[in-house]
Amino acid sequence: MFRPMVRFKQQISEEECIRVLKEQKRGVLSMIGDDGYPYGVPINHWYCEEDGKLYFHGGLKGHRIDAIERCDKVSFCVYDEGYRKEGEWALNVNSVIVFGRIAKVTDQEKMIRICSDLTRKFTDDEAYLERELKYSLQRTSLLELTIEHMTGKLVNEA
Repeated sequence: MFRPMVRFKQQISEEECIRVLKEQKRGVLSMIGDDGYPYGVPINHWYCEEDGKLYFHGGLKGHRIDAIERCDKVSFCVYDEGYRKEGEWALNVNSVIVFGRIAKVTDQEKMIRICSDLTRKFTDDEAYLERELKYSLQRTSLLELTIEHMTGKLVNEA
């Protein structure tokens, strides 16, 4: 169902893909938008090691929610900052592309747990987290991406 990588020699391991997903703060979530046009949106994420899923949060309505309600198949792309080898100008960049199905999380306890973990990826300010849970959780949608296929590669930009 999913295509093999053409440049398979550049493929990175599943463990390296997971490292990139865990360490990077943002990626682009892509879905089928209005009138069949692709719709990609930059978004922060959290990778849960317990269940191997990606989680996102956002508003209760809008283009993203409408698109997901029409078709739950999405892709998510993340790439790292890259590095340069000594004496070279070109960046070496790890990128990961995930394909899967996305759904709203409706269980309140799970929403609190996942939103807390997602927030802690960005800050250790517990007072901020408590305020967000108290005042914003009811206006937040939490999305869960079940990974069906994942590939990653290391590209030299030369």
